[in-house]
Amino acid sequence: MHNPFKTRKSALVWSCPWFCIREDAIILPDGKETTYWYAEKPDSVFIVPMTCQGDIVLIRSFRHPMNKWFWEIPAGRVEEEQSPEDAAREELREETGGIADSWQSIGRYCPNGGFLKSYSHIFLATGVVLGQPAREPEEQIEVHPTPIKQALEMVRSGTISSSQSALALLLCEEHLGAL
Repeated sequence: MHNPFKTRKSALVWSCPWFCIREDAIILPDGKETTYWYAEKPDSVFIVPMTCQGDIVLIRSFRHPMNKWFWEIPAGRVEEEQSPEDAAREELREETGGIADSWQSIGRYCPNGGFLKSYSHIFLATGVVLGQPAREPEEQIEVHPTPIKQALEMVRSGTISSSQSALALLLCEEHLGAL
C-alpha cells in the first residue's frame, strides 16, 4: 500500500519526558494542503503475568489525570536501546517484584493510529513469583493475584476499564486456557 499523503514539513511543537507533539504540513491526494497534529511516544509493553498457582497478577493503580484508581496489568515504556521483552521483564519486576519462568510475545498493536505514533507490545509471563517491587515514586500500586476467570469477567463487565490492559488480557485468553 502506498502513502496517499506527502509530508511537506514536520515540526516538533512541544515535548516532555513522556511524549511529544508534532505538527505536519501534508499534501492530500487532491493536492490540497492541510495540517496534521499528533503525539509521538516510545513504544510500551503490557504484561499478562500468571503465577505458579494459576492466578493473573492484576494491579490497582492510581491515575492522577483521572483522579481515580484503575484495575490494570503491569505496563510501561520501552526505553531507547531496550528490547520490548527486556522492558517487559523490568516493568514486571518494578511494579510487582515479579520474576517469570517463561515469556511469550503475543504481538503488538497500535493504540490510536489517528493521534498517536506508538506501538504497544503484549507479553504473557508464566511461572511468575512475586517479590519486592521497586516502584517509581509516582507509582501508587496495589498487587492483586486474581483467578483467570475472575480477571476475564472483570474485563467483560468493564471493571477493568483501562483499554490496553483489557485488550492484552483478551488477546492472551486462548493461551491462558491452554496452561
